[in-house]
Amino acid sequence: MGVDFHGFHLLRYASEIMELGKTLTIGRQNMGVRPHDVRPFLSPRSDFEIASFCEPVLIKSLRASEVLSIDNSAFEGATYVHDMNLPTSIELTAKFDTIFDGGCLEHIFNAPQALQNVSRMCRKGGQILHALPANNFCGHGFWQFTPELFHSLYAEANGYSQTEVFIADVSRKDAWFKVAKPHDGRRINIHSSTPLYVLVRTVRAEDAFRHDSVQQSDYVHRWAQQGEAAKATTREPLTRRLRRSRAVAALRDWLPKPMGRPAKRWRAKASERLDDRNPGLTRTPIPSAPKRASGP
Repeated sequence: MGVDFHGFHLLRYASEIMELGKTLTIGRQNMGVRPHDVRPFLSPRSDFEIASFCEPVLIKSLRASEVLSIDNSAFEGATYVHDMNLPTSIELTAKFDTIFDGGCLEHIFNAPQALQNVSRMCRKGGQILHALPANNFCGHGFWQFTPELFHSLYAEANGYSQTEVFIADVSRKDAWFKVAKPHDGRRINIHSSTPLYVLVRTVRAEDAFRHDSVQQSDYVHRWAQQGEAAKATTREPLTRRLRRSRAVAALRDWLPKPMGRPAKRWRAKASERLDDRNPGLTRTPIPSAPKRASGP
């Protein structure tokens, strides 16, 4: 658990949209980023220094007003000791401007409860950030996460806004891939031969949020289509429906079966073909360094 290259840039990106303010990290976050990887992206006035934990960096370099942490154990000196498998206390409700999960939820068995806790502790108008394992982290924790979860969970209907989801290839530092919101019943399947992170930013937009009606988007689409089809068939004569179903079955048997994908396609390097192989992704360069003010 810690702030690495991609986690740092997610925090930096979020801080450019709104102030981090009073920040809570899920788990006490170590610093695992090298100075030369981040200094070019910071203002010349930023005071970046090497630290064991992330608090000094978030305060001095990203201008957070305060940084606290919550963990299941006090072994690393977390501000609050609490098991995120269980509901958080009323004292922590709507208390933080930014909540940063830099790789903790994958280690928590009751992930739905942990996600509820994160939203409960975030104030209205505050932002929630996740940097979590996606593909090729089997064995790292209990879970690997998919962009579909966050697009479906952090929807406007559930009390959120400005939701953005990115995929980051751990092996490269030149780009992220923005994940489009699934629509029209189409899944966005992401294949890779290297480990991937899913990076998320969302804003808790409403006084109340809900997690009790989260369904995978392509099934929601299919259920809606089935409902419309059922209404249409009730108005169609039975004999005509039977003739049509038999004709469709006969045509399906006559058509040639689709061929499988060539095996070599799946052996392509993700760092070379991640965007080409996944049409739901848009390559997004990590923002370039800010223009430095001219000196005296």
